[in-house]
Amino acid sequence: MYSLSFDTLTYHTYRRPYARMVDAPNLREIHDFLIDIAAEAGKVITTSLPRIDSTGSKKNSSDLVTEYDRAVETMVSQRLKAKYPTYEFHGEETYSPDRPLTEKPTFIVDPIDGTVNFVHGFPSSCISLGFAVNRKPLVGVVYNPFTDTLYSAIKGQGAFLDRDTPLPLKGNQLEALSGLEKALIALEWGSERSGSNWETKVRTFENLGKTPLNLCAVASGTIDLYWEGGCWEWDVCAGWVILSEAGGLMAGGNKEDWDPAIDGRAYLAVRPSPNGQGQKEIVQELWSHIHGHLTY
Repeated sequence: MYSLSFDTLTYHTYRRPYARMVDAPNLREIHDFLIDIAAEAGKVITTSLPRIDSTGSKKNSSDLVTEYDRAVETMVSQRLKAKYPTYEFHGEETYSPDRPLTEKPTFIVDPIDGTVNFVHGFPSSCISLGFAVNRKPLVGVVYNPFTDTLYSAIKGQGAFLDRDTPLPLKGNQLEALSGLEKALIALEWGSERSGSNWETKVRTFENLGKTPLNLCAVASGTIDLYWEGGCWEWDVCAGWVILSEAGGLMAGGNKEDWDPAIDGRAYLAVRPSPNGQGQKEIVQELWSHIHGHLTY
């Protein structure tokens, strides 16, 4: 087990099979280094000229991957392993079910979230860089290079837009949540377009961007709720820290899941509210409208 102490982690490893004395992660240093990497990756992304006919598919026909996804992840991986050789790396493009997320200190990376937007030249893509220990997000950096917008956070130290502006954006003027009737809700339909999970989403929102940016919008207070199923830990790790440090709440995407796992793949994010007012109530209200169960 690990316990936090300001910018570093104090290790208690007596319950771990890999227990040994190691240097505690310096969260501020990691945060600053991830921002540097995000800026470098942004230059690769914004100078790229992807072609629709040059893409491949990740897991299905509506989730694309380009050579730039792979190139950015390779660059990020090499930079991180050179500076932090003892930490794990968990990236979307190199993910394998044979190497699941563990409790070890781990960088969790999505090189280009929003590849379909990226390929079409729509400026709603980002790089998402997270750091977790014990499967709990501790540092998050989300950067949209097309708009030069940076969101970042360190556990226990607040969340910020462009390093200087605290989140949520309205600060003390942020209104309390008061139910779904006036709420702005974001939904990702995801890349699966068939099966029971798809049917659950359609039945739930039959009248009704991308995961890291959506979480940052919730943290900023510009979206009230964000419900998603099917995304992965690299989609949510960085945004989760930013949301939590802004005062938001992360619940599970299925009913009565108040403590979702980082790789649980179903989430419900709620914006900050003064003293948390209305957060749990609006979660329960939305849960009451879910028809079905998201299973991944």
